[in-house]
Amino acid sequence: MEALLGLTILLLCQSAGELLTQAAGLGLPGPVLGMLLLLLVLRWPACQAPVQAAANALLTHLSLLFVPVGVGVMTHLELIATYGLRLGVALLLSTLIGLAVSAIVLQALLRRAG
Repeated sequence: MEALLGLTILLLCQSAGELLTQAAGLGLPGPVLGMLLLLLVLRWPACQAPVQAAANALLTHLSLLFVPVGVGVMTHLELIATYGLRLGVALLLSTLIGLAVSAIVLQALLRRAG
């Protein structure tokens, strides 16, 4: 039952993020804004345990979330054959940029904390 409450909190945060993005006309995706709202909600101790229960329940079935992606890849093999190299380069570069930004942020936070 606690996982159901946590899932409700997760969905409410995502929905609120979508509504705020639509209402304010922000260029930020609704789920990203929802995650920021969830970060604020998680500061409230009463919400931490239910969200943790929901997260654990979702993580136990994480492999099922890859099925739609696999089906999408199989149905669009001709696009992957055409643009596969470009997609691979974009994925590699975005991963490296993400790692570099994460390292820079971590160094800045460690300097500030120490």
